[in-house]
This record gives sequence, C-alpha cells and structure tokens, in this order.
Amino acid sequence: RRSSDLVVASEGGPRGRELDRVGATHVTLPLASKNPFTIRNNIDRLAKVIVQHDADIVHARSRAPAWSARYAAQRTGRHFVTTFHNAYGLGSFLKQRYNAVMATGERVIAISQFVANHVAATYGVGPDRLRLIPRGVDVSRFDPDSVSPERMVRLLRAWRVPDGAQTVLLPGRLTRWKGQLVFIEAMARLRRPDVHAVILGGGEAGYRRALEKAVAASGSATTFRFIDDCPDMAAAYMVADIVVSASTQPEGFGRVIIEAQAMGRPVIATAHGGAQETIISGDTGWLVPPGDAEALAAGLALALDQDGAARLAMSRREIAHVRTHFTSSLMAARTLTVYREVLPQAATATVAA
Repeated sequence: RRSSDLVVASEGGPRGRELDRVGATHVTLPLASKNPFTIRNNIDRLAKVIVQHDADIVHARSRAPAWSARYAAQRTGRHFVTTFHNAYGLGSFLKQRYNAVMATGERVIAISQFVANHVAATYGVGPDRLRLIPRGVDVSRFDPDSVSPERMVRLLRAWRVPDGAQTVLLPGRLTRWKGQLVFIEAMARLRRPDVHAVILGGGEAGYRRALEKAVAASGSATTFRFIDDCPDMAAAYMVADIVVSASTQPEGFGRVIIEAQAMGRPVIATAHGGAQETIISGDTGWLVPPGDAEALAAGLALALDQDGAARLAMSRREIAHVRTHFTSSLMAARTLTVYREVLPQAATATVAA
C-alpha cells in the first residue's frame, strides 16, 4: 500500500512533518473539540475530504473525531473502522453514550487484550467485529545500535547527570495517575545517593510544583531532575539504567514500556492494564503492584543491583521480545488485514481521523 493513499485529518502538531516525509496527506481540522456544534460542522468538513480524496475507509482513533467520522462515512457511503486506545471509564449516561461511538465500527480494533476484554464486556462487541492489534515500535528508530555516543553525551550534559551516577527514568505526562508521587516515595525508600532520577514530561505547572515539594519533603538521597520535553527519546532510553512506568490507573497499552524494551533497557511497570501483556515479569522486566512505593523501591533495588552479565542477557531478551511481537511494521500489516476484511478489493485511500 502506498503512503499517498493515506489521508490523516487531525488538529495538527509536530508529527505532521512525519506524514509529509512519507508522502501522506495531512488535513488540519478542529477534530479535538468536544463542542457539539464543532462536531456537527466537522461532519461536513470530513465528508468533503472523503469525497475529494475518494477514500474507501474512514478510520477513527479517538472519540470526538469518531462522532464526526461516523456520520461523514455514512453520508458518503464509506466503510467505518474504529480503534479503542483505552478502557474508557463509564461515568454518567451521557459519558457512556459519548464513549459508545467507538464500538460502532464495522471492525473495532483494541490495542491490547485488556482493552478488548473491556470492549466485549461493556459494549457487547463480538469476535465477528473485534480485532486485537497491539501497538508497535519503529525498531529502526528505537535501536540501541543507532544511538551514537555523541547523542548520549549531549543528553547527559543537558540533564546534568553526574559522572558515575545510575539513572532511573520515569517518562510520561505530569498527571497524577502517571504515578510520579509514588515514584518519588519509592526513590526516598531506596536510599541510594548514587542514583539520579529523571522525571520526563510536561504538564500542569501546579502539579509540577507539588512534585517538587514532594521531593523536598521526602528527604530522598536521590538527585531529581524535572525535564519538560526530550526530542530524542531513543537517546533518553539509552542513558537510563532503569525505565519506570508507575501508572496508578491501568493504561490501555503503555508505549513507553515497549520503547524501553526495544532499546534493551530494564523496565519496572505496574501490574495492571496493557503492561501485563508487554512485560514478561522477571524475564524482560518486572511488574509491581500499582500505587505500592515499597514494592517499587524493592524492584528498583533488584534492577540496579543486577550484574553486567544479567543486564546484558535481559537486554537481549527484551529486544527480541519487542521485535517478535511489537513492531510498527507488524501493527501496520495487521491493520491492513482489517481493511481488507471490510473492503475485499484494494482500497484507493483511507482517511484516519
């Protein structure tokens, strides 16, 4: 399939440049808005895009765009596919109604078995429509051999990591359910002055101040750095001795976990949601109970105290694990199979919203 057959409609952002590089078409529309009037207007806008590009399949990947995409597909007589990226909370009747649009596709893709179970149980989507397609990593980008020492040194200097320090990295948006507070408590329990902790990710300024106060109050022997953004995540994983995913709520998948494993870095994650499907505990990483700072500290101690031979063996297992099960090429091939199910003849174009 040619990348020129793909049209992506979104609010825009830095990844639009990636679409340009592969020759796909990007259309900027206010699709993130939950305003009912905007959603209604987006039906007309998407219908024009569908007709203009002669698209055969409309693939919605988020709830607000899905409402517009569903009716635009119906209006133009096109096939409609959806992807569930998480087990959305139910909440009020209106919230349930809002979420339910994701279960209306001719095929409904779930990004993990955890999500698939939720979709089947909550929305009654049966095996005739439900498909499991795990997320994937671009292993040409997330490849330990592709990261030069210069990139790593540049990052270590920017993060002010002391020579000889072991680095523990927690990537993720600054939001409470990502578990930064649990991580800070775990590092305080660890009592390791030789460890340098990096909390990587932007978010609400007030929450960041709360995290900084928590670090000060913890009396931790660990040095902490708060980094808003990192354009070179492959290098970020490479300079880390341990990568942590401390989410207190289950994630639908957790891409950080497979990116870190692709780079051969030991991962400690919380034992719920998609993480239980992407880590083989004790073999390619460790799983600990969510919200349990003591268990996380014990896992960190175990990981940090591994000898060189054990780390190398785990690194090789992690890389093989990801390259066997969680590559972007495998994800793409499985998605194309779903497209062929709804459109037996080769499609001329697909619009993803």
